[in-house]
Amino acid sequence: MKKLLFTAICLLILDLTVVAQSRSKGPVHLPIFQQTPILFNPSDYPDGVTEKNGLIYLGNGRIVLKKINLPRFNNYTEAEIGVTLVSNSDPWDKSGSCFVIPRASKITMIDIARNSAVYPQQDTIKYEQLKGIVQGKDYLPTVELMRFMTPFGVGHFSSNDDPVSTKRRPVYVDGWAENVVWKQEITDLLPLLEGEVYIGVYIDTWTKEGYRIDLQLTFTESNLRNDKKPDLHVVPLINTNYYIGQQHPDIFSRKDVEIPFTIPRKARNVRLKYIATGHGGHSGGDEFRPQRNILKIDGSEVLNFVPWRTDCASFRRFNPTSGVWLQKRTVAYITPEGKRAEKEIEEPLASSDLSRSNWCPGSDVTPVVVELPNLAAGNHTLTISIPESRSIEENKLNHWLVSAYLVWEE
Repeated sequence: MKKLLFTAICLLILDLTVVAQSRSKGPVHLPIFQQTPILFNPSDYPDGVTEKNGLIYLGNGRIVLKKINLPRFNNYTEAEIGVTLVSNSDPWDKSGSCFVIPRASKITMIDIARNSAVYPQQDTIKYEQLKGIVQGKDYLPTVELMRFMTPFGVGHFSSNDDPVSTKRRPVYVDGWAENVVWKQEITDLLPLLEGEVYIGVYIDTWTKEGYRIDLQLTFTESNLRNDKKPDLHVVPLINTNYYIGQQHPDIFSRKDVEIPFTIPRKARNVRLKYIATGHGGHSGGDEFRPQRNILKIDGSEVLNFVPWRTDCASFRRFNPTSGVWLQKRTVAYITPEGKRAEKEIEEPLASSDLSRSNWCPGSDVTPVVVELPNLAAGNHTLTISIPESRSIEENKLNHWLVSAYLVWEE
């Protein structure tokens, strides 16, 4: 009996080993952008649409798009986006967005930039003058593949003898990073990443030098014969990033935003993905105040959290041009003689160290996933509330960049 049990265990281990070895056909790496400039230069990238080197530029160079033909997979497939960024001498931190334009959207930001279409008319009572943030006739909001925030000057100002940054480097950083790299798993977005699609990147830069970016999609398909790909569906709900012809969205300071949606009868494993970052860098702005985000479906709360990052000091090596202030404090230390002592010192504090509304200079932003297993088929309403946000006042550009989409299987 023991011999039979031992044999069975050995066979099971062998089977599991074979499964592990055969599960993947090996990753397929598809470079989309390589050392691609993103900048603000109206002279070389005039208003409208500019095409250079097989790429499409909008917004005077602040948006770059590429039309690509992505493979279709039959078996279960995992997808990942990878981004590498360096400053091309822009010293500031800026919001960025990697995105895909849904194929089902007949109106795109390219049409808007060409003046060949306009965003569909929206209910101004519900959405004020914010065009293109929710679904309308022939239009779907752009879907974010990754939200990120550029660090202060990474790469361009990273030399150890750089006159701007060399004296700003704290003792605990042994050298400035040469670039910043982000990766996120985006398997749920596979339905939008098949066939002919537009992939793009937006950075809110205002310098003619801007940044350079690499973007790669990686697909890893299962080798198992019956490991079929689930029938996924993605429905974009909202995106308040101001890509082209859009405004800074401070609507949450005045009202909750309601978005209607419909769940079909066959839908299962419904989940909501939510990305939110607060901006407005002055003292007391939406960037530097913890604020609660509350999401409800049909009046029932499904998410209540404070999107807030307290780990920004860990990104210090990516931020060579961050402003630095000196703060006095009493420090406990050990003398050369080995004795414990205290004294007052001036300690550097970098702007990039400060906690922020769900982002740090040099960080990506991970979507919050809300599982909705009991959501019934039919019509529903998502309500997004940020009750403590503040409105724009002159140069105080308070706003929240919010995007959300639904995913389900059939």
